Amino acid sequence: SLNYSSVAVDCDSSSLHNISLQICILALFCKEFELFFFLLGLSSVAAELNHPITMPVGNLITLRNEDDFNQTLTSYVSSPKTLAVLLDYDGTLAPIAAHPNNTCIPPESEVHLKQLVQRTDVFVAVISGRGVDDVRKKVNIENVTYAGNHGLEILYPNGSRYNYPIPEPLKVNYTKMVDILNENYAHDGAWVENKKASLTFHYRNVPENLHSDLKAEVRKTIESYGFRANQAHMAIEAKPPVEWNKGKAALFILQNKFGDDWADKVKVFFAGDDTTDEDAMMVLKGKGISFRIAENDQIQTHADYRLESPFAVGKLLKWLENK
Repeated sequence: SLNYSSVAVDCDSSSLHNISLQICILALFCKEFELFFFLLGLSSVAAELNHPITMPVGNLITLRNEDDFNQTLTSYVSSPKTLAVLLDYDGTLAPIAAHPNNTCIPPESEVHLKQLVQRTDVFVAVISGRGVDDVRKKVNIENVTYAGNHGLEILYPNGSRYNYPIPEPLKVNYTKMVDILNENYAHDGAWVENKKASLTFHYRNVPENLHSDLKAEVRKTIESYGFRANQAHMAIEAKPPVEWNKGKAALFILQNKFGDDWADKVKVFFAGDDTTDEDAMMVLKGKGISFRIAENDQIQTHADYRLESPFAVGKLLKWLENK
């Protein structure tokens, strides 16, 4: 019986990350699952230390209408290159709703998105935290590449799929975690959205005086099963501790479609409203244009511009449709 509760480490974060991953493989092979989960978490922490997300200060330029788009974006889209439009769903394409089942894309935005998809010089992908089949059903537009679970699963227009490989012990722990969260915390309006590779614990309808203690307990539970607990809009997301996110998924999708030299072939637009979208905004910095959807004009973000709401996203889609 081994004890991993106290470990002293004297190396830089990059070395720590590499060493942890190597021992992870050995631990999994030897069925030392406790060691596996400890080191997998340690590797994830090291990766974040090595590549920290430091948010810039706000004061973004806000684009509100066609005149703003013409003045700011025309020079970028003026070349004959293919246009790649990558979009989040909840809070970006569709306004946030009290329950995820009640969201929908505004009719005008849907019309412009469908028109864009029909163009041969435009590529569209939707990258969401929802399960891939769920977001596919919600958007319901053909010839779109859909990525779910923050990119862990990708569904291509031809029906083929990509699933990021999740270690079997994590899958086992995921099932246990879902059961515990449902049994102990899914009450008073809270509920668990089971997305098979990740989950979202929703507490929007829980009385506000219960939020603080509930969030702390749910976070503790998620992390005890080796998953990352990330804050979302009135929800906590549990994601596997793997080096994959919306940013890496965006690059994977672009490389798969256009090749390693995609940046020389396409003009990229990305829009998202959440901290999970910041990974994509970072990797596309200098290679595309990104928009943070936010009412707050002082939002801290890596995006290039701000759009105030999903309805402003619809205006952007209309503008792109005519370019």
